[in-house]
Amino acid sequence: MQVRPIKNESDYRTAMRRIEGLWGAPLATPEGDELEILVTLAEAYERQHYPIDLPDPIEAVKFRLEQQGKNYQALIGVIGQRTRVYEVMRRARPLSLNMIRKLHRDLEIPAEVLIQPVRKRARPPVRRHSRVPRSA
Repeated sequence: MQVRPIKNESDYRTAMRRIEGLWGAPLATPEGDELEILVTLAEAYERQHYPIDLPDPIEAVKFRLEQQGKNYQALIGVIGQRTRVYEVMRRARPLSLNMIRKLHRDLEIPAEVLIQPVRKRARPPVRRHSRVPRSA
């Protein structure tokens, strides 16, 4: 077993090929140990070079509700009354600290996802119609 650090893309590709070859190796064997070490190194390289952005807080809430088979009504009492829920979900009102705490507690959404600023939705451009004089 000759394990080397993953310093660049070439090292990463080599490690991934070796991981594929070792996949399914039994635990507590030299091959299993090598696989475990290489996977740890590859994950560290990926975290550094291919970071994944956290999801938008409102999208995370929608996703969790969908997972649980619930709709926005499930948020009444968690983040406020019906009007407040509507305002938050259409991004007209930001999440407050109390809302974040309750969503974290009740829906088990990671707090680091909820504390991010809510991203504004991009609106489609407004089309302006040019006035063309009608011929009589």
